[in-house]
Amino acid sequence: MKVLEASIEARQRDVQPVAEPGTGHVKTGQGTPRVDGRAKVTGGARYAAEHVAPDMLFGVVVCSGVARGRIRQLHLGEALAAPGVVEILWHGNRPRMRKLGLFYKDMTSPSGTPFKPLYDDRVLYSGQPIALVVARTFEEARYASSLVRADYEEEPHETNLLENLHRAREPRRMKAGFSAPPGPTGQADSAFAAAPVQVDMHFHHGVEHHNPLEMHASTVLFEPDGHMVVYDKTQSSINSRSAISRAFGIPARKLTVKNPFVGGAFGSGLRPQYQLYLAVMAALRLEQPVRVVLTRQQMFSFGHRPETWQHVQLAAERDGTLKAIIHECIHETSRFEDYVEVVVNWSGQLYKCDNVRLRYEVVSLDQYTPLDMRAPGAAHGVHALEVAMDELSYALKMDPLALRLKNYTDVDPAGGTPYSTKELRACYEQGARRFGWERRNPQPRSLQEGGELVGWGMATGQWDALQMLARVRAVLHPDGRLVLSSAASDIGTGSYTAFSQLGAEAMGLPMENVAFQLGDSTLPFAPVEGGSSHVATIGSAIVGVCERLQRKLWSIARVMPDSPFRDSARSDEVLLLHGEMRWKRADGQAEPAPAGALPLADLLAWWGRPIEESYFQLPNKLQQRKHVCATHSAVFCEVRVDEEFGTVRVTRVVSAVAAGRIVNETTARSQVMGGVVWGISQALHEETHTDHRLGRFMNHNLSEYHVAINADVQDIDVVFVPEDDRVVSRIGAKGVGEIGIVGVAAAISNAIYHATGRRVRSTPMTPDKVMAPGDGWEAGDAAVGIDPGTGRFRR
Repeated sequence: MKVLEASIEARQRDVQPVAEPGTGHVKTGQGTPRVDGRAKVTGGARYAAEHVAPDMLFGVVVCSGVARGRIRQLHLGEALAAPGVVEILWHGNRPRMRKLGLFYKDMTSPSGTPFKPLYDDRVLYSGQPIALVVARTFEEARYASSLVRADYEEEPHETNLLENLHRAREPRRMKAGFSAPPGPTGQADSAFAAAPVQVDMHFHHGVEHHNPLEMHASTVLFEPDGHMVVYDKTQSSINSRSAISRAFGIPARKLTVKNPFVGGAFGSGLRPQYQLYLAVMAALRLEQPVRVVLTRQQMFSFGHRPETWQHVQLAAERDGTLKAIIHECIHETSRFEDYVEVVVNWSGQLYKCDNVRLRYEVVSLDQYTPLDMRAPGAAHGVHALEVAMDELSYALKMDPLALRLKNYTDVDPAGGTPYSTKELRACYEQGARRFGWERRNPQPRSLQEGGELVGWGMATGQWDALQMLARVRAVLHPDGRLVLSSAASDIGTGSYTAFSQLGAEAMGLPMENVAFQLGDSTLPFAPVEGGSSHVATIGSAIVGVCERLQRKLWSIARVMPDSPFRDSARSDEVLLLHGEMRWKRADGQAEPAPAGALPLADLLAWWGRPIEESYFQLPNKLQQRKHVCATHSAVFCEVRVDEEFGTVRVTRVVSAVAAGRIVNETTARSQVMGGVVWGISQALHEETHTDHRLGRFMNHNLSEYHVAINADVQDIDVVFVPEDDRVVSRIGAKGVGEIGIVGVAAAISNAIYHATGRRVRSTPMTPDKVMAPGDGWEAGDAAVGIDPGTGRFRR
C-alpha cells in the first residue's frame, strides 16, 4: 500500500521545467530550446486528466438531444443498475448552486447571463449537459451514460444565421476588451457611388471548432483537511478557481486550481467549461476524488468561432487612392449572452481613407455562446477586407502590393492617432523579396505546371498588441537558483522558456539556474493567457522584479567585506553578467572580468539566506491611449490548383511579421508557423455543419471535421522584421500567437483567383466552390444570402 501511495504521490507532483544542464547564459532573441520539452516527451508532464488518487471516480456527461425546450423526465433506472455506477447527477439532485447569473461570470464573460450546468430543466442548445454518470471506471461510466434516456417538451428552435439576418441587431452591451466600431467618417455611401472604380462583395464564414489535442478535463482531489485541489484544462487557474468558488459558495482559500501543462487551447480554455462545474459537483456530493473528461464529440458542445456574414464595399480613384470603405458584419450569438468580436474595426485602421462606415450586428440563435478562437474577429474581418482589396487591384489593373503601399498610413485614419510602432512597410518589402513577388505575372491563369494552375496571392495582417495586469515573485537562493513565480499559463506557446530566458538574462544567470513556476492559483496574480498578451505582460513583470533583486544585491554588495562595490554610489553603476556583478561602462556595457567583478556565488554565500522580491506590472495606459498598439504582417502565398478536381495545394507561404522585440526566436517562429498552418486549415478545410432541422452540429468528430495535416503543409518561411515597442511593454515585445493566422486565408483566396480567375468568397474554399462555373461564385450565392435575381443581399 505504501508503494502505491508513493507512486501516486510521485505522479501527482507538479513538474517544474528547468533548462537542461549546460544550456548556459542566454540573451533574449536567441533560439533557446523549450525548457519543458523533456518533461513533455518523456511523460513527466501531467495534464488535467492524468492526476490520480485512491478511490477516484470517473464522470461521463450525458448531452441533450434537442436544441430547445424542457426536460420532462430523465429515465435513470437502467443506467443506475449498470456495473460500477455510483451516482447520476442531474438538476434534481445536484449540490446547491447559487442562483444569480452574476455568480457565474468569469474574467472573459460577454454580457448576458452565463450558462449554468445542470441548473434546471431548461434546454438551451443541442449538446447541452443534462446529467453526469459517475462510476468506478471511465469505461463503466461511458457505457452507463448510453443507457440514460430523456423525454423532452420540445420548443421551436432556430440555428440558421443566413435565414435570420433580418433579425440582426446591435449587441446590447460590449464585453471588456471589445472596441465598438468607431462612428462614420466623411460620407462613405455618396463617395462610393461617385467613385470611378468600385468593388461590392459579400462573404460567408462557417463555424469552426477549436479541437486542441488535449480534450477538456477536470480532476478534483481532496487534501486531508478537506481542501480541494482541482487540475483543470484552462487558460487561467485563477479564473477557474474564481468561477467555482462563486458558483458553489466555496471560500477561495479552500480551493486550489492548477494547470501546469495545457495541451493546446486556442481560446477554448479562456472560459471555465462545463466539465469543471460537473466534476466539482460530483466531488462535493460524493466526497471522493472525481475526474470528468469530455469525449472528442463533446468538444463540439461548447463555444466555437462564430458563423459570420460580411458585406464589404471599396471605391477608389483610377490611380488607386481609396475613396470609400464600407464594412458590415453580422454574426451569431446565443440566446443568453451577447458574444462580440472586433470584426470590422480593422477596415478603419489599415488603410488611409477619408470616408469610412463600419457596422457590426449579432443574431441570437439556439446555440451555445461562441468563444474566442485564435485571432477572434481579425481572422474573418481582415480576410474579407484583404480579398476585397485584391479584387480592387484587378479592377484597377494595379499590383496588389502597390495598391496597399499607395494607401499606407502610419496613423489611425479615424482619429489621427499614431501607431506605437508600425514596421508593416518593412514587412511588405522583406516578405516580397523573400517570396520573389517581383516575378509575378499579373494575369490570372497565366501560370501552369504539370497540369496544375499556379497562383500567387498576398494579404496584410494586423492584430492588437495588448498588455494586462500581473504580479511576479522572485526568490534568489543562496545556492544561486532563481525561482520566479506567477499564476500564468503555458498553453503550448513556450511561456516557460521565454519567462525563464528573461529572468536568466536580467540576473546574468545560466538558464539551468532559473525556474519559472506557473499554472497554480495560489501563485501571484496573472491574467488569462489570451490575446497574445502574456509575454508583454508577465515578461515586463519579470524584468521589474529582477531590477528590484539587482538593487537588493547591490545594497548587500556595499556592506560585504572586501567587496569591490563598497564605494558604489548608485545601483545603476553595476550590472549582472555571467554570474557576476560587474561595473558598468559609460556605454552601458559591462566591464570585462575580472576587473572589479564579484561572483554572485560569493555574494550569496556571504549573505546566507534567500532574497525575495515581488513586482506588480501595470500597463502604461497613459502612453498606450495615445497610440494604436498593434502587430503587423505581410503574407505571400503560392497555390497549385487541379481544375478538374478543384483541389488546392498551398506550396509556399512567406509570413513577414513585425511583433516587437522577439524574446525567443525558436518558440516565436513555432507560433507563427502554427498560425499559418491554421490559416491553411481555415481557408481550405475547417467547417462545422449544422442540420438545422435538428439544430445540431453533424460532423462533431475528427473523421468528418477536417483540419490541415502534414500532407497539406509544405514550405513555410517566417521572417521577423526588427521592431522594439516600449509603449506596449517595457521589454519592447508584442505577442505573436494571433498574428500568424491573420491574413493567411485571404492570401490563399487571392492566390486561387490568380491561378483560376475564379473568386471564392466563403470559407472553407472546398473543391465544389473552386470548380464552380463563371467566376466561381454563382454556386455559392445562396450560401451568403444573395438573391439570384438581383444579386443583392436578402435582408
